[in-house]
Amino acid sequence: MAEAYIIDAVRTPRGVGKPGKGALSHLHPQHLAATVLKAIKDRNDLDTASVDDIVWSTSTQKGKQGGDLGRMAALSAGYDISASGTTLDRFCGGGITSVNMAAASVMSGMEDCVIAGGTEMMSYTTQLGAEEANAGLKPLGMGSGNPALDAVHPQSHQGVCGDAIAAIEGIKREELDALALVSQERADRAIREGRFDKSLVTVFNDDGSVALDHEEFPRPETTSEGLANLKASFDGVADFDLGEGVTFRKQIQRRYPDLQFNGVHHAGNSSGVVDGAAAILITSPEYAKEHNLKPRARVVAYANQGDDPTLMLNAPVPAARKVLEKAGLKVEDIDLWEINEAFAVVAEKFIRDLKLDRDKVNVNGGACALGHPIGATGSILIGTVLDELERTGGRYGLVTMCAAGGMAPAIIIERI
Repeated sequence: MAEAYIIDAVRTPRGVGKPGKGALSHLHPQHLAATVLKAIKDRNDLDTASVDDIVWSTSTQKGKQGGDLGRMAALSAGYDISASGTTLDRFCGGGITSVNMAAASVMSGMEDCVIAGGTEMMSYTTQLGAEEANAGLKPLGMGSGNPALDAVHPQSHQGVCGDAIAAIEGIKREELDALALVSQERADRAIREGRFDKSLVTVFNDDGSVALDHEEFPRPETTSEGLANLKASFDGVADFDLGEGVTFRKQIQRRYPDLQFNGVHHAGNSSGVVDGAAAILITSPEYAKEHNLKPRARVVAYANQGDDPTLMLNAPVPAARKVLEKAGLKVEDIDLWEINEAFAVVAEKFIRDLKLDRDKVNVNGGACALGHPIGATGSILIGTVLDELERTGGRYGLVTMCAAGGMAPAIIIERI
């Protein structure tokens, strides 16, 4: 099997994902995607006519985010028309999956130069979600009109699932708040020390003015006392009547009838709602040599894993174990871990189950501090771990994240 090299990784800063309030919220999603694709092209003097494909991730593929964003953004970025593109959806995990699929096509020997990445404008998509909820559209498995799925795999709200998992695992709110505080502190340090600068690209408005050139979401002033005073976010959501007496809490209790749980997640220990995009250039060794490109890392292994869709968030641990086995590596071989902080319980459970050294996990902060632009986050995290491996001289980095439906993709990269 051929090797797949990571040549470069770029991303936008993450802007607050609120309509009219975030610095990126007035832009079209295609503009963000084109920004990172253009940066990959320019930074590497890339002949875009030699790009075999562009594999893009966008979770909410509706309205402005519909219509194959990968292809359309490449055209917007000035790529040659011969550079094809496709767009996929694995919910939160798509940004890893786009990289995995790009790497797979190179490792198979069928393609030599593929760009992977993702975009999510949550300032736009959260508005779409509210409109659908008001229109009475229900998520699959919740009185959806699919009796078979409702009976076998009742699905709940992600935040409610996080609260339920915390109860099952006996993880207290104070412990989740402590993880969130560390996330803010580490993100603040990383920003002050310029640890993100290598990958960060400025987003410009159409008139050439700067839209955003720095992380907009972090709150370095966060304290443990401030976190403790925040109101739990999902108690009301858990008991919201979806119709015919169906609630998110009852969906979980259909599978776990004896489970009693209260809200432990809030705005401070859950992932931030943000806008962002990222792109990663992947080539074969032969292509890199022919085009004088210096590889930064190679893809060692990747894996996909499903788990209980009712609890939804528990697949990262088995995904990590699966990809380690595929790579022939052990936990202690991994220098850096990136586990997306969709909710603090996801990262906390991951650390506990795998008995990880906390000083190796999310060392530059996570989504509690920096935000989680759904379809882009996985690609952002791969670039983050690559930059940090280079900064510290580490060898292996493992990235994984939970995704709706009870899934998790994972990838291991090795610094070259």
